[in-house]
Amino acid sequence: MPTLTRAEAADRASLVDVESYHVDLDLTGTGDTFQSRTVVRFRARSGAATFLEFEPVTVASITLNGQPVPHPAADGQRLALSGLAEENELVVDATMRYSNNGEGLHRYTDPADGSVYLYQHLFINNAGRVLPSFDQPDLKASFRVSVTAPAEWTVATNGRLVSRDGGRWEFAPTERISTYLASLIAGPWHVRTDEHDGIPLALYARAALAEPLDAQAAEIFEITKQCLDRFHQMFEIRFPFGHYQQAFAPEFNFGAMEYPGLVVFRDEFVPRSAMTETEREHRASVIAHEMAHQWFGDLVTMAWWDDLWLNESFAEYLGARVTADATRFTGTWTTFALHRKGWGLRADQRPSTHPVAPAEVSDTDQALLNFDGISYAKGAAVLKQLIAWLGDEAFLAGLNAHFEAHAYGNATLADLLGALSKASGRDLSGWAEVWLRRAQVNTLRLEVQRDGDVYREVAVVQTAPDGFATLRPHRIGIGLYDHTDGAVVRRELLEVDVEATGRTVLPALAGVRAADLLLLNDGDLAYAKVRLDAASAAAVPLLLPLLGDSLARALLWASTLDAVVDGERPVAELVTLVLAALPVETETVIIEDVLRATRGLVDRYATAETRPAALELVAQAADRLLAASPAGSSRQLAAVRGLVGATTDTARLRAWLAGDGVPAGLAVDADLRWLVLYRLVVLGAAGPDTIEAELAADRSATGEQWAARCHAARPEPAAKQAAWAAIVGDATLSNRLIELTALGFWHPEQRELLQPYVERYFTEMPEMMRLRSGMSAEKTTLAAYPAVMVSARTRELAAGLLAAPDLNPILNRVVQDSDDDMRRALLTRE
Repeated sequence: MPTLTRAEAADRASLVDVESYHVDLDLTGTGDTFQSRTVVRFRARSGAATFLEFEPVTVASITLNGQPVPHPAADGQRLALSGLAEENELVVDATMRYSNNGEGLHRYTDPADGSVYLYQHLFINNAGRVLPSFDQPDLKASFRVSVTAPAEWTVATNGRLVSRDGGRWEFAPTERISTYLASLIAGPWHVRTDEHDGIPLALYARAALAEPLDAQAAEIFEITKQCLDRFHQMFEIRFPFGHYQQAFAPEFNFGAMEYPGLVVFRDEFVPRSAMTETEREHRASVIAHEMAHQWFGDLVTMAWWDDLWLNESFAEYLGARVTADATRFTGTWTTFALHRKGWGLRADQRPSTHPVAPAEVSDTDQALLNFDGISYAKGAAVLKQLIAWLGDEAFLAGLNAHFEAHAYGNATLADLLGALSKASGRDLSGWAEVWLRRAQVNTLRLEVQRDGDVYREVAVVQTAPDGFATLRPHRIGIGLYDHTDGAVVRRELLEVDVEATGRTVLPALAGVRAADLLLLNDGDLAYAKVRLDAASAAAVPLLLPLLGDSLARALLWASTLDAVVDGERPVAELVTLVLAALPVETETVIIEDVLRATRGLVDRYATAETRPAALELVAQAADRLLAASPAGSSRQLAAVRGLVGATTDTARLRAWLAGDGVPAGLAVDADLRWLVLYRLVVLGAAGPDTIEAELAADRSATGEQWAARCHAARPEPAAKQAAWAAIVGDATLSNRLIELTALGFWHPEQRELLQPYVERYFTEMPEMMRLRSGMSAEKTTLAAYPAVMVSARTRELAAGLLAAPDLNPILNRVVQDSDDDMRRALLTRE
């Protein structure tokens, strides 16, 4: 796909104003191509020359203002135009190619029934794969879509359906939207419809998922309606795009995408097997997140990708807030503190860190790399702290003024800051400089001096990472917790302002009776790495199992995990804490996140000699949690998943597959069977015949993906060779099958077998990048990285690749960040 530079986009925007696209697609042909006829109407500076993104297979005709344009003007990536009039009409007939990587018009054949499904994903710079377009966010236009498809199919787009005659579908023009937001789905979709507050609602899923969609539709519709009501309470402009439809599509690269009026989710959000409460909460938060985008990103769109945070940070914040406000999932801020903000903190400490709102994003390749924990979670955490400072009333007043001023147009950081400053009466330029324009995260540590049982002085010491000088103001809570009558309760919560200096003394705590636990950042207002004072840290193993507040527990776990990542605390201490505290944990998201994070740290930070004992402690913790969990509960399912991932008891796992010894209330359903089988394969206790037998019994999309992962996990030379050949060289496999193959490849249990592939990653992955692009390439290179092969030699090979000239920017970032993770692991081992 072509890369668009910011300079090119600015120059084109100065020449062109796009009015409309009429896109007419014929999807009835066979093979891997489709027909696209596009009429583009636009104004331009008379006599000017410009270009459109356009990646055809063949071109039938191109006319500009009734005159033919020579076909060489389309070079396979761009269509060059010259001699423009003030009013222009471009008409292009072309053959385009379906994709199998989640970009452009993705074509998927369901192994369950052979049905074909299409979805359009034009994200960042893929519009040229479907139509000739001015593919940049500030050249908005109205889209009118017509589709010819098999008569038995269902087609939906951003626009309202005007008419259908057999397989011919006509849709109304949309409001002005950016090219990357133009959406379409087509295929024999299973559909559920509803209506709320005058807004038509619809859900779409593959026919193979009809049963789970029907079972879950009431919950999805309920959450959708609750979130719409809450957004209408907050925002003066009602939902601005007519209908609100949600499609659950196969092999979607993102969790979801906010196409106005037709949001697309990956169809794993409609699982066929049992869900934990965490998974239901996550789905609700994603629904709220994508709905927030209908205002932040769709109604008002960033002018260029340097203001990506205007989309993602706000949607991330509002996704958590609105879910907690409007739905039964009131604990989303606990999830945010432990899981989402942890993602931001990890990203912000890596070499690739960048400001929330960078001053310069030079091109669309760089823009893609900024879809990370910083643009999402750090930005959301910063917003949460800003609102605590401004007050919610002023914040919402500023947002509504911003929407009113820029509806159906584009805006910048300066536009939003201006609206918030006017509404609050505060100058936000200084805040924006330190929080949005500068990278990296500060660490806050409590420094405590006592006179017996009384605090003599308590101070917050703030530091910046090596190479960064920025210290920031923070508004934080400090909780004083006491151990009383077998429980840990908060005696007092202080809200204090930490100055942008190295040390802030807290006079309010002088002379106060010392608490058993002094929790810095209680309430999770601050975006910072948090370290407890020595006495509080020593008390955590005793107090954590008795602490009733789930958010406070999440903060203690987050601080502990982060300290292990930084090498300040050993992995052995973490697994001991997991064994002591996790079996009594009641919050499913904490169980799942702690088990997942601990397993990852054990795999990378423990040595080959110490890993088996550490992993056994994790398995024991999960087993104890399983024994203490109610039958059929989310806790039980989370405990079982954690146990399966850590245990080496193959006899027990085989028995579960045979239906023997299964805990009461636990359904060993299709996905749990695959998880158990996957662990058996990793341990060398199940082979290819077992995998193929399971696939034969589960000929589904999920079964196909699990089988690919299982075959890659087999500890056999021929299996590894076949899997690696697919990862680096098979362009016929879809994005999801390649990603699952890569995810199944590396295992600490198989280090000796895998050693030759460490060097092969660094020599062969650059060639793989010629086959794949965008999000699919990023996910594959990350999943295929030899992260568990922790050694100085792996780092040497990484350094060699990073020194190569013209290294693909996606691969460069993956290797750079993964190598930094390995640096931390080696330091901890030493």
